[in-house]
Amino acid sequence: MRISLKAIATLLLLAASLKDTAVADEVLDIDIRIGNVMPYTGELAAFATIGKSEAAYFDMINDQGGINGRKVKFISYDDGADPVRTREQTKKLVETDNVLLMFGSFGTPENLAVRSYLNERKVPQLFLASGDEEWSRPKSFPWTMGFPPTFRSEGRIYANYIQASYPERRIAVLWQNDQFGRDLFRGLQEGLGDWARMIVSDIAVDGSEKSLDVQVDLLQSSGADIVLLDAAPPMVALALRRMNDIGWHPVLMLDNASASIAHALRPAGLENAIGVISTAFLKDASDPAWKDDPGMQAWSAFMDKYYPDGDKADSNAVFGYAAAETLTQVLKQCGDDLSRENVMKQAAHLDMELPLLLPGVRLKTTPTDLRPIKQMRLVRFDGERWVLFSDIIEGS
Repeated sequence: MRISLKAIATLLLLAASLKDTAVADEVLDIDIRIGNVMPYTGELAAFATIGKSEAAYFDMINDQGGINGRKVKFISYDDGADPVRTREQTKKLVETDNVLLMFGSFGTPENLAVRSYLNERKVPQLFLASGDEEWSRPKSFPWTMGFPPTFRSEGRIYANYIQASYPERRIAVLWQNDQFGRDLFRGLQEGLGDWARMIVSDIAVDGSEKSLDVQVDLLQSSGADIVLLDAAPPMVALALRRMNDIGWHPVLMLDNASASIAHALRPAGLENAIGVISTAFLKDASDPAWKDDPGMQAWSAFMDKYYPDGDKADSNAVFGYAAAETLTQVLKQCGDDLSRENVMKQAAHLDMELPLLLPGVRLKTTPTDLRPIKQMRLVRFDGERWVLFSDIIEGS
């Protein structure tokens, strides 16, 4: 008697619903189920581009035949950047949707809310869209791994640049009152060392603020010569507009996570962002320097075909593509062994150059170092694009 593959899949899914873990692993063998949680709504919805570009990337992979002959089923839910909803959606993905792994979910408090749950169940939590140092704790949480350089190391990079280029100049910081903002600010203070006394003003802001006029005016009154904006894209846009309105033009630095032309600089007015300094580890699609770059050409063609509604000026679309490409490499290395243990083993043994990483930046992991990307370069906005002006900086 012949039994169709579809019938077998149905039986396996039924068995998995009875909480048979071994059978659930067999279900994962038919297609590769990947779970993801993103803020598609709410104050941080600008970052939803990451999830949308990842979904589009796996559509492309499926059109190309999948990974090792298996199609990818990318299941992404909205959490509105609310850790309570993150827990609910993650539990649904693991226990109802039977995902093999969680991938690329956004946010620090959101991912912290589910880290213990996923590690207890030995579900890989890979390539998170967050630069928190907590994602490299292999002894305590061996199933969790980040993706971008850490916020804290980025803060140290700004500190080193200030010391080299603007010694003894007064500094002000506008930072987001959450773990993201605190980590980067802490890195700045640590990097400055004794020079941290030059921080004459720092103001924490909530991500839901509708105006930053009062805060920016206070920073200006401090007499600061240098300002670091360490907040989400909507906050950055508000701050830049206010600075222009009051005619205040200090040396301005902007965290990498919010250096989106589409969601921060354009809403602020591109002319108001000229000269802003930030960091980068991925290529800028707006930079004509990459016009003939094979990796950027492939990304642009991908955007045209699989994500035509996306904005090529949105750096989050580059981030999502690069993260999805990394996971695809991990799954290719797994071959026919799609056990969660092997997925994590392969993720902890990467040494590669991604086409969209800046020249000299390399992605590398080991079982004792779960930070895939540790290098960055300084960039300056010229009114149209981010222009590189430093060599590779080791952010570890």
